Amino acid sequence: MEMSEIPFGTTDWSAVPATAHPGETGSAIWRTQQFGAVRVRMVEYSPGYVADHWCEKGHILLCLEGELATELADGRTYVLKPGMSYQVADGAEPHRSSTQAGAKLFIAD
Repeated sequence: MEMSEIPFGTTDWSAVPATAHPGETGSAIWRTQQFGAVRVRMVEYSPGYVADHWCEKGHILLCLEGELATELADGRTYVLKPGMSYQVADGAEPHRSSTQAGAKLFIAD
């Protein structure tokens, strides 16, 4: 990821418009900012959320609240709790996430 031509700025995430993204069950509320080629999101998953697709996009993800389970296509599963993160490259390992109790994440991709 190369970040260029992005002036210094701050983001009040509560002022960023929210968009709803339904999962197989539950939903995700995204607040998204685009900085050049970098997309940055604050995402809140409802309790019972299960992704409706396998994602192949690369991300750097930080769990802020709750607990998020991420399953890889090969069957491995990782659970993130507040203060934990994961990173994966574009096209590296298909993954999908779920949460029983809900979660809040900060994601850059």
